[in-house]
Amino acid sequence: MHSGIPKVLFYCANRYLVRSLSTESPRVRFAPSPTGYLHLGGLRTALYNYLFAKSRGGSFILRIEDTDQTRKVEGSVEGLKRDLEWAGIECDEGPGFHGDCEPYVQSERLDFYKEHISTLLDNGTAYRCFCTERRLNIIRRDAIRSQRTPKYDNRCRNLSHEELKEKMESGAPYCIRFKLTSDCQTFEDLIFGNIAYDVSLNEGDPVLMKTDGFPTYHFANVVDDHLMKITHVLRGVEWQISTTKHLLIYRAFGWIPPKFGHMPLIVNADGTKLSKRQSDVKVEDYRNNGVYPLALVNYITLSGGGFDHVPGSGVRLKTMEELAEEFQINKISSHPSRLNPDLLAECNRLEIKRRLKDSALSDDLVADLKNLITKTYPEHKLNLSDEHVQSVLNWAVSRITRIDELVSNKFGFLWILPTTKIDVDQPLLKKLVQNLEDLEKFDQNSLKHNLKSFSKANGVNFPVLMKMLRSTLSGLDEGPGVAEMMDLLGKSQSLERIKAIVR
Repeated sequence: MHSGIPKVLFYCANRYLVRSLSTESPRVRFAPSPTGYLHLGGLRTALYNYLFAKSRGGSFILRIEDTDQTRKVEGSVEGLKRDLEWAGIECDEGPGFHGDCEPYVQSERLDFYKEHISTLLDNGTAYRCFCTERRLNIIRRDAIRSQRTPKYDNRCRNLSHEELKEKMESGAPYCIRFKLTSDCQTFEDLIFGNIAYDVSLNEGDPVLMKTDGFPTYHFANVVDDHLMKITHVLRGVEWQISTTKHLLIYRAFGWIPPKFGHMPLIVNADGTKLSKRQSDVKVEDYRNNGVYPLALVNYITLSGGGFDHVPGSGVRLKTMEELAEEFQINKISSHPSRLNPDLLAECNRLEIKRRLKDSALSDDLVADLKNLITKTYPEHKLNLSDEHVQSVLNWAVSRITRIDELVSNKFGFLWILPTTKIDVDQPLLKKLVQNLEDLEKFDQNSLKHNLKSFSKANGVNFPVLMKMLRSTLSGLDEGPGVAEMMDLLGKSQSLERIKAIVR
């Protein structure tokens, strides 16, 4: 963990440029590629950027990085925006949100990249590369055979003026590469602290513009962050190794870079890598499986750091406003964030409890549960009064973590008439019906006392009576106490179920 917010000290054109970003309003961005669904790691990146911006009165920008057109998935941009909105992450600028830096889709910004690549060609920090794919494959193959790291040999960097002119006149296809240097090897990571990496020792000159006229990630990323006035870049740790390369590009332009912070990997509880192929990493799947947005957001923050947490204090669900107010970037751990599924279950339970205390949200919960019930039991006579559904939710809030649990076999008796699995003493139950009809108070305590008195007066073993009633009322061998069950079902429904057996 790295504490404090250092200044960026950056050497450029024989002078030091100092950018102190601790006081200005931050501008951050979430810049996904439209290659599919939003996964948990992407949501964490978007969330922490959003919380950082809002904690300092800044702006959160959505930018779509679609320079690799071969991987673009139709509809994914709309899906990303839908998932962010569902999670409560509001974009200040971006596709469909407008802003001063439009457009926010990289494939619509090609003129910007062409203009800025000319600057680097003119100042000699970039060059045209005419190497064919076949030659590059040979270089890669030979390096692997020799157990060396595959990298471009920078051959075209040293083409003579005559060679360059000849190739241009012949119409040979080319890309544009950046001239790496080794004199910018360190930067201060907001989360990991000082990072040293000499990119020129491990990589050949990187491509900035591809032969199809589209920029690579590294080039478009730097140009867009500068033009959109991004002050802080918070992204996954997998991009940390590229940051030195990006800083060199900033220097080539003479621009002041933003501050960089790289968030650690999200891993499973056992430390294994979270795979996109797993069914529980898509935000859409969490939503479809009954997880509420605020629960998922809190789950991420509990796993990823960024907040003061007192050990043993338990889980407290926080609103987005509270999360933004309490967020501290220097509290993010540099260690991998381990997910604990039990925390998600508890967060979702707390969110159900919170919603039940809000009249509007409570009405929505009742409507959602009624919809689930009718879909689950389409051919049954259902007990679906709003009052009953509300009372069940209030009763169940400490027993469930998702409302769809209330349409499982365990709780199905709450809505439909059960099938009794045991033989019952019909004369005894007829007497009980008369007894219960005369009962003035039909609450749990009164019922418990009355049932004990009834069993004693009729010479029946109390556990035997309870087993008979449990089966009659719910069709279950175990579950809530019988008096509790009858209180929950209500007098009318309880009597109806007993009468259905003794007719």
